[in-house]
Amino acid sequence: MDKYLYIDWRAVFVPSISVLELLVRGSLVYLALFSVLRLLPSRQLGTLGITDLLVVVLFAEAAQNAMASNYTSITEGAILVGTVIFWSYFLNWLGYKLPAVQRFLNPPPILLVKNGKTIKRHLQQELITEDELMSKLRQQGVELLDEVKLAYMEADGSISIIRFELKTQSVKPQKAIEKG
Repeated sequence: MDKYLYIDWRAVFVPSISVLELLVRGSLVYLALFSVLRLLPSRQLGTLGITDLLVVVLFAEAAQNAMASNYTSITEGAILVGTVIFWSYFLNWLGYKLPAVQRFLNPPPILLVKNGKTIKRHLQQELITEDELMSKLRQQGVELLDEVKLAYMEADGSISIIRFELKTQSVKPQKAIEKG
């Protein structure tokens, strides 16, 4: 019965491997996954940013391992979660300070449609079929490709659209009839 009520507090809180090794492991995994996700076509990412997706996945993994005792201490899980938070914040901060880093972290938008014509090379690059593109356009209220002046694939995988401006007849305001 003692076995079921006994808690080894040392095993719960004292890491079984060095803190430096945990930091290195967490950093390498974060940076490797970030690089892989950065190279995937934007459409594969949905509407989450790369760092958002990565933080969620790594948090879940680190927390799950700490809770399920794959690590021998909660401290190890906390160190890994802290490492993920550090890299996420640091890369965002670095991107804010250095425009070259920002261009790597958040790729520029890719032009998919110009003046009602698709740019097939860019569609192929992002692995988007014309049917998929038209589906995204319809979801934003565009029925015909001819209505689109510019359409971009954004870094988060969404598609932004700039329509041709509608030429409307200008109606001259009529003077109000004054009653005396």
